[in-house]
Parts: sequence; structure tokens; C-alpha cells
Amino acid sequence: MTSSARSQHEARIEDDVLVRGQGRFMDDPRLPNQAYAAFVRSPHAHARVVAVNAEAARKAKGVLAVLTAADITAAGIGGISRHPPVAGRGDAKMAMPFRPVLAEKPMHVGDPVALVVAETAVLALDAADLVQVDYEELTPVVDLDAAMQAATQLFPDAPGNLCVDWPGPMPSEQNEREVANIIKQAPHVARVRVVHQRMVVASLETRGATGEYNAANESYTLYACSQSADGMRGQAASIMGVPNDKLRVITQDVGGAFGMKTTCYPEYIAVMVAARKVGRPVHWQSTRSEAFISDAQARDAVSEAELALDDKGKFLALRVRHMCNQGAYVANAGININTNNFARCLPGMYRIAKVDVGVACYFSNKVPIAPYRGAGRPEANFVLGRAVEEAARVVGMDPLRLRRKNLIPPSAIPCKTAIGNVYDSGDFPGIVGRALELSDYANFAKRKRLSARAQKLRGIGISCMLEHSGATPMEEAALAFPGDDKIVLGLNVQSTGQSHATVFGRLLADKLGIDAAKIEHRHGDTALGVTGAASVGSRSAMCAGNAVMHSAGVMLAKGKKFASALLEASEQDIQYRGGSFEVVGTDRKISLFETARRAKELGETLDTKEKTNTPLTFPNGCHIAEVEIDPETGHVDLVTYTAVDDCGNPLDRTIVEGQVHGSLAQGLGQALFENAVYDPVSGQPATGSFMDYGMPHAHTMPRELREELRPSPATTNPLGVKGTGEAGTTAAIAAVMNAISNAIPNGAADHMDMPATPAKVWEACRKGMGN
Repeated sequence: MTSSARSQHEARIEDDVLVRGQGRFMDDPRLPNQAYAAFVRSPHAHARVVAVNAEAARKAKGVLAVLTAADITAAGIGGISRHPPVAGRGDAKMAMPFRPVLAEKPMHVGDPVALVVAETAVLALDAADLVQVDYEELTPVVDLDAAMQAATQLFPDAPGNLCVDWPGPMPSEQNEREVANIIKQAPHVARVRVVHQRMVVASLETRGATGEYNAANESYTLYACSQSADGMRGQAASIMGVPNDKLRVITQDVGGAFGMKTTCYPEYIAVMVAARKVGRPVHWQSTRSEAFISDAQARDAVSEAELALDDKGKFLALRVRHMCNQGAYVANAGININTNNFARCLPGMYRIAKVDVGVACYFSNKVPIAPYRGAGRPEANFVLGRAVEEAARVVGMDPLRLRRKNLIPPSAIPCKTAIGNVYDSGDFPGIVGRALELSDYANFAKRKRLSARAQKLRGIGISCMLEHSGATPMEEAALAFPGDDKIVLGLNVQSTGQSHATVFGRLLADKLGIDAAKIEHRHGDTALGVTGAASVGSRSAMCAGNAVMHSAGVMLAKGKKFASALLEASEQDIQYRGGSFEVVGTDRKISLFETARRAKELGETLDTKEKTNTPLTFPNGCHIAEVEIDPETGHVDLVTYTAVDDCGNPLDRTIVEGQVHGSLAQGLGQALFENAVYDPVSGQPATGSFMDYGMPHAHTMPRELREELRPSPATTNPLGVKGTGEAGTTAAIAAVMNAISNAIPNGAADHMDMPATPAKVWEACRKGMGN
């Protein structure tokens, strides 16, 4: 029985512990003699620290220490930014300015300036209020336009506030000229400019960390909510200036991450320095208010696209310029998401022979940008989707007909795109056709008339989505036989709600033909000795799943050799089936667990740890949103939402459906509600709490959600898996915004920026209806 079939009738392994309230999240553990930290943060977006007076704080009840930038310097710690190089035009280096643990020159509201350690969290917070900091306020650079104008220069090593001017994945001046020439001579050119508003990640569990120092062996332990213990250690050890074997990272349950928890933040280094200073474990847990001004944020970019067409509506060339407000520093993968991640999604499902994409990233005095669900993919798909809608208006063709006319046909797969990607599998016309059937697209006009009788505006929007999953290809899996007929499956990728224990345990159980209850899943501890990258980019099922299968195969090959000796038969006569090695044509066999036990008695082992590399895959889908708008209030009601997705072979259909639901909610949040607003003069966050920052709710979700998987298995990995974690976030924004545009007459919402708030929608209705 396959894991995808079994999972329809079995509960997740994780559920029993979590629903009983027995999860172990960051604020749950209490180490012996644990102290608590509170941070003093800059109230200014751009300033210089003139002096820090911590005397009153040091004398306060229960205070153990107060740390400032001088203490961090004395500990021999420098900047914390870590990012692979991204080459700009002419091979110019990406600027990566110094990012301190504790700032002497704060670069955004919330930048940490000092740290107070006390006996309790309340005492630490009280004492932090006693720290007096003298600031010299400096002129902040807040929005993207101001960053590009560079009237204020933020960093000497980033002239014009430019981090990088990236010429695309396959830079070629000849290609740029060819695309420019096609656009110049084309009969029709659709031009759009879209804004991707800044967003707050708002994970259910805020960030936290506990630092511990062992003076006896001069080593550290960092407890942190991460998306990969190994990935977090790689960053933290480099910053601390210690070898990996002197830093252990432990991550237990994580209440939501979405890419934001991949970064090694200043607080994590500070608590380790503090632990060494006071000789006790030091714990910090972010408040929600701190999260709004210290967690890495998302999006904050502008995309401009030009799509050239001939007289028959054939797409000829695409040119995209993407400008990004990176915030105050380079965060983990912050540049990569706006360059490679963005570009790899183009040209989507469409046949476009020539593509020119360029990206420019700028610094400002906002919280840094880092990965958040989708991480470049929603931006690329949104601007492409809006460009196609505009192209339909320009050439006077139905948007659906134009899309279908330009889809890459199955006969052209595998297809190498103008960006250099190779789509190895997919049936794009089939995906679109099935979505049309499932959404009852053909009868939309009837439903629109019924809405009109009720004084409502009804619209339908299509989003043809293609993304890439995999990101970093290498992942490792470890299998260990501790005895008692158990296998410990050790993985590096951190489950933050994706059901890794369920999916990977059952995957291994099916491979070995044993009861899944005999498999114990472990992760979140560098002591496991497994390496790899974070659970991001919809990569876990692909990369970790294939690592599990490969390690199992290697283990069985070793087991076959031992079994041949134990059964006194040639290795060629041994086969593995149903949890046992057996001699073909006889009833002689030995179980996997007995083989492992006997091997151990002989001083050998079936324990196996193997790495695999899994290439990129290209999940795709067609999502169709149908909305009903009340023109008197601007309220948008999502009547139905149809999602037909190709995630390759699903390992667990129930969990795939759950991933689509969650990612859809976050896509709807961006389309309709979320917007991190900063005062353009002072740089103060104007949406610093849930009182002001709009979030999706249960009633935001569609009245009816119709979803279906239509897999075209990936040909580049043995499992045929592609990835699904970001599909809804990537597809939803174009589907919803196109539906709103379709609903409001006379093109009044054709260029509406997200979020489509009731005020914006109401104003567009008035304009479109001539009120």
C-alpha cells in the first residue's frame, strides 16, 4: 500500500502530541539556573548612538549583566550578515555592509542596541527600561524611490544605496538588444507596473533563543526556532568564530516559519555571548511587538514588465525590471530571493522565445527583507499574470483565449526556456482545461447576471502559475538501528508544520515493508550529524524524500551482504521483501532487524548516512478565483476558488491539500489585507500591531474551495516529486486581483495595487460605475 493511499485513513503522527498541548516550543524548556534577556531597541530609523548609560539598570533588582556593542566587540565578534555572492553587471560585487549584533549606528526602528540579563523575564524588561541611550538622529531613507534617489547615503560601500544591479541568470548584452528590438518593432506591447507591498510574516510562534556556554570544553549550545539546525549552526558558528564542533544547535517544535526563521538574527548571537559572560543559560523570547520591528519582512518591490505580441496574439518577447527595497541589511538569502528566485519563474507556462530580466536591490532604513512563503515566486507570477491580462486588452482578445494560445504544449516538453531552465514534465493545457471544468467557467455569465440582480458585481480571474522548487539540491538522511526492532530516521530539514514525521516515516516504512510505528523520526539537533539546507523553497519532500530513499537503498545493499552470510547463500540468491531478507525459492529468511542485531554482534553495522542531490523541479497549476463585490461597501467576497495543481507524485494527498489551504490563506492575505506601512519621513512603522496590520481570517477563505491534483511526475528524481508548499501563495494573488479587475466595469480596477482593501475597491466601483 502506498503512503499516499494509506494516509487517507491515518492520522498524522504529530497530531497526538500537539492537540494534547505536549509540544515543545521555544518558550517551553527551562534549563537549570536559566536567566532571561531583554533587548533595548532603537526608537529611530536612522541614528548614531552617542552614549549608553546603563548604571541604573545594572543596579536594578535581579540584574546579572548589561551588554552593549563594546561587549560584543570585546568578545571578538564582527558582522552577522551571511549571503552567497550575487554578481552584478560587469561582475560588480554585491554590497554587504556590516550588520552588528548590537548597533552603534541603528539602521531601522527595532535595531538592538543593548541587552539586559536578569533572573526573570519581567525583571529583565523592567531593567531594560532603565537603560538610557543618547541618540543623534540622522535622516532616514524609507521608501524605494528615496533609496534610488540616494539623497542620503546609508553605507560607504554601497554607492547610491545600491546593493546589486543584477543582469539576470544568463546575462547577455546581445540578448538585451534583441529583446529591445523586438519590443520596439512589435505590433502590440503590453506594459504594466505592479507594486508588491511590504509584509510582516507574523508566525504563530514568535522567535526565541537560549544560549548556553560550557566552560569546561569551551563550547556553546544554541536552542533556537530554526528551519534547519545544521543551517543555523553554519551561520552562527561562522559569526561566533568557532568551529562547528564547538556549537550545537537544537530546534524543537516550531510554530510557523515560512522562510523567516532561516536567518541567524542578532539576538541569537547576543544570548550566547551573554551566557558566557554570566556563566548561566540565557533565554530570550520575542514579544509580538518586537516581532513587528525585528523579524525579517517580505516583498517590498516594484516590477515593470513589457510583453510584445504579434497581430495574432503570439507572445514574442518579455522584458522585466524588478526593483527591490531590501531594508537596512543583507539578510539570509535576501538577495537571492529577489534575483534568482524571481527570474527562474519566467516565462511561466508560456512560450516566449526571448526574455530579458534585470533586478536592482537597494538599501533603506526598514527591517531587512528575507524569505517568506513564495520568496520571489509570487512576485514573478503576479507581474507576468498582470502583463498577460493587459496584453489581452491591448490586442482585443479574450484573456483565456490568449493564455491558451501561448501555453507550452505537452509535445514541447522537455522544454528549455529563454531563462535557461528545463521543464522536464508538465501538461499545461491539461491543467488549465481541468481548472476551467472544475470552476464551471463556461456558466460564469449566468452567475454574473444573478449577482447583478442582487446589486452585486461578480468577476472571475485566472492565474496560470509556474514556480521552481528545490533551491539547494543537497540533503542527507541517516538510518540507525538502536535495537528493540526500531529504526531512527535522522533528518536535517526542520518540520515547522509540514508533517515530516508522518510523511518521511511512512515513506521509509513503505520502502522497507515494515510497520511505520517502528520508525522514529528525529530532527532539529546538530548532534544527529546530518547536513543539508533549510526546509524552504518547497524542497523538503523532494530533497529529503530522495535522501531517505537513497539511504534506505544503500542500507539494504549492506544488509543483503550480511544476510547472505547469515543464511549461507550467495548474495545473488538473496532478495528483500516485506521486512526480511530471504533466499529465493526457499522459506529461509531473516528479518531486517535481526540482520541489524547480528551485524552489530559481529562489530559491523547497518547504520547508514547518505547524501543526495536533487535537481530543481517546476510545480505548476491553474487557479481560478470568483468574487462577488458589494459596490456600496467595497467588500470582496471570495465565492469559489478552484485550484488544480501539478506537484508531481504526492507523497500524502491529505497533507498536500493542507499545504494548499495554508498557502492560499497567505496569498489572500497579500491580495486583500496585509500591508506593512512606514511613515515616509520618520521611518516609523505605522502598522506595528494587529490593530493596524490587516490579517486574513477564517471568513476570508472561499465559501467553496475546489481543488484537484493533476500530477505529471518529475523525471529528474526517483520519487517523481515536485513540491507544493508555496503554490497557493504564488497563484492566489493574480487570481484574486484579476477577478476584482474583471468584476468592476470600465477598467476601473485594472491597475489597482494590492492590497485590494474595501476603500480601494469602493473607490474603483464608484469610478467604474460612473457614480
